[in-house]
Amino acid sequence: MKFKFAHNNLNVINLENSIKFYEEALGLKVTKKIEPEDGSFIIAFLGDNETTHLLELTWLSDWEHPYDLGDNEFHLAFVVDDFDAAYKKHKEMNCICYENTAMGIYFISDPDGYWLEIIPTR
Repeated sequence: MKFKFAHNNLNVINLENSIKFYEEALGLKVTKKIEPEDGSFIIAFLGDNETTHLLELTWLSDWEHPYDLGDNEFHLAFVVDDFDAAYKKHKEMNCICYENTAMGIYFISDPDGYWLEIIPTR
């Protein structure tokens, strides 16, 4: 038996704001959307055009308040080929929420408060 990653899901309050953030901050693009006729939810899958792994953003029509992220001890990680340019871009976007210079990494926060780790290519 063999398993492989398919996607990670994050629930979001404002789907369009989240899509815009992920496009601008990480270069992800919408690859597919699921929109049922009843309008109860919208799912957008975003990809990096490099791997088959997808980020699933889910918007629920009956959810009106921020999600409880608890201690936010989970995160998604992204490897970047130009760490300095990414750092500069994220500084300009004012989305860096934590830096670990000893490890050579930093984290950015999306519009819903999810943390995303940025790692240089090693």
